[in-house]
Amino acid sequence: MTLRNLISSRAGLRFLAAIGALAGAGVARAQAPHVHRTDVFVAGQDGITEYRIPVLLTSTKGTLLAFCDARVKKPGDPPNYIKLVMKRSTDGGATWGTLRTLVDPGEGQGAVADSCGLVDRQTGIIWVFSDYCPEGVGGGNARPGLTGATVSYKAIKSDDDGLTWSVPIDFTPMVKKPGWCAGSFGPGKGIQMRSGRLVFPRYYTDTSGRAEPSAEPPAVSFVVFSDDHGKTWQIGGETETHGNTNECQVVEAADGSLVLNMRGITGTHRKIARSTDGGQTWGQVVEDRALIEPRCQGSVEYLVGTDGHQGHLLFSNPASTRRENLTIRLSDDDGRTWPVARQVYAGPAAYSCLSALPDGTAGCLYECGKANPHEKISFVKFNVAWLTQGRASGSK
Repeated sequence: MTLRNLISSRAGLRFLAAIGALAGAGVARAQAPHVHRTDVFVAGQDGITEYRIPVLLTSTKGTLLAFCDARVKKPGDPPNYIKLVMKRSTDGGATWGTLRTLVDPGEGQGAVADSCGLVDRQTGIIWVFSDYCPEGVGGGNARPGLTGATVSYKAIKSDDDGLTWSVPIDFTPMVKKPGWCAGSFGPGKGIQMRSGRLVFPRYYTDTSGRAEPSAEPPAVSFVVFSDDHGKTWQIGGETETHGNTNECQVVEAADGSLVLNMRGITGTHRKIARSTDGGQTWGQVVEDRALIEPRCQGSVEYLVGTDGHQGHLLFSNPASTRRENLTIRLSDDDGRTWPVARQVYAGPAAYSCLSALPDGTAGCLYECGKANPHEKISFVKFNVAWLTQGRASGSK
């Protein structure tokens, strides 16, 4: 039977209708709301008392890389014995490999903590910066300087999709001024701008001479950047927050400007600053009244549109004045408004990290638990249809 006769016959019409139905079903599945959840790091497993500070990266090959602090003997920030650990997923987060220790300072030797990652899309190299704290030193008692009883900053990198890693590379003199005491990268993730510039969010604190060592110290948010794929780093301009912001995340807006989303030391809403020169200077700092927070780290990420341009901006944090109610929001105007929000976890929750996946979905690695938010670090994969619950992203 010729193709023309097949098409004109009843059998041919039924065949074409079946093909059309299958194609329509494929489109429907792609657009249907989708969400998948799994636990990645659970307190008590693999001999670790507490896992904290999630970092989620998507490699150039589509592999998901989950990093975090492994607080070996006891909970808590440095001073403590803390290792940098990782798990990989090659199936979009459905399953995760075994726990791997990437940096172990050794018991009684200090901490490797508060990590922040970045993928160089041009070279494929994966970077992870961490705080390196000597034994007995933490953010609250660190002294000024580049060596000694202070916080230093080293990075490890991988050029084979996270299978093997370099030894730690000390970049402290490039990313820290001698008068600074502590602070960290992110934590969370950095970005690569369309120009190729690598940008890490950063903050520093000055803890020297404080009358109340237990109080949260003044801090300043900013970025560090590299224009030579990580060989050298430069310190960008400081935001004018008068010491009232610390942990931060950065994204590149559609117009090429940078948006810095910052955790406040005072107040209950996120602080925002914008830069039109790649992070060398920052404009006025404003409070985003739509983004309530309990003074906790948050995460931002762009989902790239099908036309290759940036599409939806996502933001995740505990949307409360307490560390609970982990929520993901969506903006289509570079974070000026947030018309869409959906709860991911109702109970105790804290730090999180978002990452776009190659299939147009997004993943979020987040701290959560029943009695407290530090019982485990879980992963959720979702699409925009799930986030918007079938509505147009611009609807309220």
